[in-house]
Amino acid sequence: MKRTRLLVVLMFAVFSFMTPSFAGQHGHGSKHGFSVREYEDFHDVLHPLQHDALPNKNFREIRARSALLTRRGRDIVRLGVPRGTSKKNRVEFANELRKFSKALARFNADARRGTDTQLEASYSAVHDSFEMLAAMLPRT
Repeated sequence: MKRTRLLVVLMFAVFSFMTPSFAGQHGHGSKHGFSVREYEDFHDVLHPLQHDALPNKNFREIRARSALLTRRGRDIVRLGVPRGTSKKNRVEFANELRKFSKALARFNADARRGTDTQLEASYSAVHDSFEMLAAMLPRT
């Protein structure tokens, strides 16, 4: 299972660098190529945290943006399995949504009162779970 998860995350990463709609040839301010608005909105908050705050160990910034990230993550959970998801992927998508929801709750708690180490781990779990979900989104 972990091997499959890692493979999907790696495939998504490679695909995002090779595909113009994901890479954002017009600068990062443009759409990221997700077929669902809630994923776009979540990624708008996630991206600078992943690529700026986390590498610099800026946990103050991660905590400051945690409420917005959590709110937008809950929007994804509330949405459920997006329309257009193939029948064979719906169960896997629903399972990953449950994992994402749990990771989001842990992150929210750690952002409020956890240590920086706990916050880093729970943030990474949210990020990785989101990447799994994004890789399973139906393509437009």
